[in-house]
Amino acid sequence: MECYLGIDVGSVSTNLIVMDQNENVIKKLYLRTSGKPISVLTEGLCMIGDELGDVSISGVGTTGSGRQLASIITGADIVKNEITTHAVAARKLHPNVKTILEIGGQDSKIIFLKNGVVSDFAMNSVCAAGTGSFLDRQAQRLQIPIEEFGSYALRSHSPTRIAGRCAVFAESDMIHKQQTGHNTEDIICGLCEALVRNYLNNLAKGKEIEETILFQGGVAANVGIKAAFERILGKKVVIPIYYDVMGAYGAALLAKSNFAKGGAKTRFYGFKNAKNKFETRGIDCSDCSNCCEVIEITSNEKMLARWGDKCGKWSNKSVAM
Repeated sequence: MECYLGIDVGSVSTNLIVMDQNENVIKKLYLRTSGKPISVLTEGLCMIGDELGDVSISGVGTTGSGRQLASIITGADIVKNEITTHAVAARKLHPNVKTILEIGGQDSKIIFLKNGVVSDFAMNSVCAAGTGSFLDRQAQRLQIPIEEFGSYALRSHSPTRIAGRCAVFAESDMIHKQQTGHNTEDIICGLCEALVRNYLNNLAKGKEIEETILFQGGVAANVGIKAAFERILGKKVVIPIYYDVMGAYGAALLAKSNFAKGGAKTRFYGFKNAKNKFETRGIDCSDCSNCCEVIEITSNEKMLARWGDKCGKWSNKSVAM
């Protein structure tokens, strides 16, 4: 069976999907990165290899903040940023999409499309109050599983107004509201609305949010956030079927498109390669005033690639496996 592999390595989750030639996802993995992108990625590759056996991979695409690292480990055919991959996946599942709301664990983004093409976007990687990590922290403080957070919010009849401009202030305000007797459901609903207000104020200020609106990323699993978006926007928000792995799905779609255009054999090293020992280290280069920090990755003590230098002195020495 001809298949394509998409990989999205982020700061919170590492997502892998295998897609068949008809662009249906036949296997997906959503794994916590836990600060160990290499070991989690190789673990995921081994899991897929063990389950699918001798499946033929015709193309591999990588995305996310760790896309370059993933590309080197796997031998990817195409490497794209998250804006592109999320837009490609959204357009595939919902051709009429005009706005994409994406909230991950450590950052968030909004993407606008016109006639199926990205016309504008904005990213927030500074304020934690507009990301999934903010909800995770508050769920821990309230001793409520994050999986149940949304259902608590839906039971609220009078959401508590919580300052959402800053994660620190929001947490302090939440504690104050607890001490003044507000019930848990209203506080959680207030937190969901605070996150949505922060997201819209930072990313969508002055921009028109048109339907069809898709909500993507791991936080889309939170029904309380979806409901808060719909209340504040006054518009329907759609959660696509592969909402949690849309970046990986888009990378696989791009890998398939790349294969169709060129017809070249994939560079994919195979699932067995994931069992090798991969290590990274930093090299401080002081040969010029740039003082670059160069990243080096090795496999079984063999140097695979270096990047991070501005002049190309180190990265030009990268080798293929």
